[in-house]
Amino acid sequence: MDELYNIDQAMEIDRTEVAANYKNHINPSMVKMLQLMNFDKNFVKADNVTVTDEKGKEYLDFLGGYGSLNMGHNRKEIIEAVHKVRERPNLLQASLGGIYSAAAHNLAQVAPGDLEISFFGNSGTEAVEGAIKLSRIATGKEKIIYCKDSFHGKSYGSLSITGREKYQKYFNPLLPATESIPFGDIPALKEKLNSSENIASVILEPIQGEGGVVVPPNGYLKEVRELCDKHGVLMILDEIQTGLGRTGEMFACNHENVVPDIMCLAKSMGGGIEPVGAYITKPEIWNKAYGSMEKALLHTSTFGGNARASAAVIASLNYIIKKELSREAEEKGKYFLDKLKSFEDEYKLVKEVRGKGLLIGIEFNQPDPGIFDQLSGGLVSKFSAEYLGAMVAGTLNNDYQIITAYTLNNPNVIRLEPPLTVSYEQIDYVINSLNQIFQNNSGLFNLTMKSASTAIKNFFQ
Repeated sequence: MDELYNIDQAMEIDRTEVAANYKNHINPSMVKMLQLMNFDKNFVKADNVTVTDEKGKEYLDFLGGYGSLNMGHNRKEIIEAVHKVRERPNLLQASLGGIYSAAAHNLAQVAPGDLEISFFGNSGTEAVEGAIKLSRIATGKEKIIYCKDSFHGKSYGSLSITGREKYQKYFNPLLPATESIPFGDIPALKEKLNSSENIASVILEPIQGEGGVVVPPNGYLKEVRELCDKHGVLMILDEIQTGLGRTGEMFACNHENVVPDIMCLAKSMGGGIEPVGAYITKPEIWNKAYGSMEKALLHTSTFGGNARASAAVIASLNYIIKKELSREAEEKGKYFLDKLKSFEDEYKLVKEVRGKGLLIGIEFNQPDPGIFDQLSGGLVSKFSAEYLGAMVAGTLNNDYQIITAYTLNNPNVIRLEPPLTVSYEQIDYVINSLNQIFQNNSGLFNLTMKSASTAIKNFFQ
C-alpha cells in the first residue's frame, strides 16, 4: 500500500500529480479529454468570480459550477453559517433536526404559491428521483412525460427522462412508461395528454440549460399548467439550474406567475459550499403520497437535511434576498445580452444569442466547410460537428483566462453563467474577449486549426 496523503499534503500536490491521481483512481479518459484542450489546470484559490491556478494566474469563472455558484466562490456568509453549527449533531436520524426544520421553513416562505413541504437530499438528480416517485405514488399513475433535449440528471430514473440518446443508450432498458415531446410544443403535449389517462406527471425545465439555453415561447409554462390541471396531471418544474435568482426572478416560473405541483432545486441551495438538493410540493400531494405512518418513511436519505447542509441553505436564501441577487441578475443579464446580441449581425460564426438573466448561451453556425475540408483532410467538419463550442471555450480559457464550457445536449452552444455577484467590469472583459476571438477567427478554419494544434501538442506531451 502506498503512503496515504494527509490534508496538508493533499493541498500541495501539483498539476502533474493531480492528473496522475485522476488517471489511476478516478476517470482516465476524462483526463485525456481535458488535457487535449489544456483544461486540466490545477486551481488552488477561489474568491467570488475569480479563481487562481498554481502558477498564480487569475481566471474569471463564467461557468459558475453550472449554476451552483450564484453567490460566488467561498462566500464568507455561507462558510460562517456552516461553522456556527459545527458542534451540533450533523447526522442524528432518530430525532427531529432543528436546523433542518428552519431551512425547510425558509424555503417554503420564498417558494411560489402553496409549495410548502420539502424533502432534502444531496443533489439535483436525487431531487428529480424523489419527484418522480412522489408523482407516481400521489396519483397512482405511471407515465412521465418529458421533453427532448432536457437534462434532469444521470442516475437511473433521472436519466430515463433526460432527453439525449447519447447518455441513455448504454443503459437500456431504462425506466418504463416515460415518453418525450418537443420542448415548447403545446400541440404535442395536448396530443400526449389526450392519448392516455395513465399520466402521472409532466416534467420540464423553465429554460433548457443543457439543451443549449433554450427559452420557450412566452406563455408556454401557463399553457402547460392549464393542460395539467385539465387532465389531472402533476406539473413538475426542474429549477435546479434556473432557480434562486439566476434568471432575474427567485424562480424562473415566477416570470409567468406559474406554481408547479412539485419543484426540484439544488446547485446554489448550498451556496457553493455544501451539496444540497430538494423538492418542494403542496401539502395535499405530500399527504396523498406519504401522509400516514405506514408510508412516512418510504422515501428517505441518510445525509439529506444534515445540520451543515441545512445551515448553508439558510444562509444562502438569506443572502440572495438581502443582496437582491434576482434584481442583480435581471439588470446585469439584460446588459450582457444586449451587448452580445450585436454579434449576431456582426459575425457569421454566431448563429444566436439567447437567455434570461445571467443564464446565457451563444450558439454557433455550422459553416459550409468547402475548400477548408480539403485542406484539413476533413478536420474542419469533424471538429465543428461536436467541438465548436469547446473550441471557443478553449480559446477563452487559454488566451483570455475565462472559464466557460459548452452545453451537454448541444455542443455548439457555450454557456455564460457567472455568479450573480459578477461586476460590470468583468462582464465587459468577457464581451471584449469574445469580440477579439470572433475578429481574429472570422473563418472557422482558423479557429479549428488553432484548436487542433493545441490538442495535438498536448496529446504528444
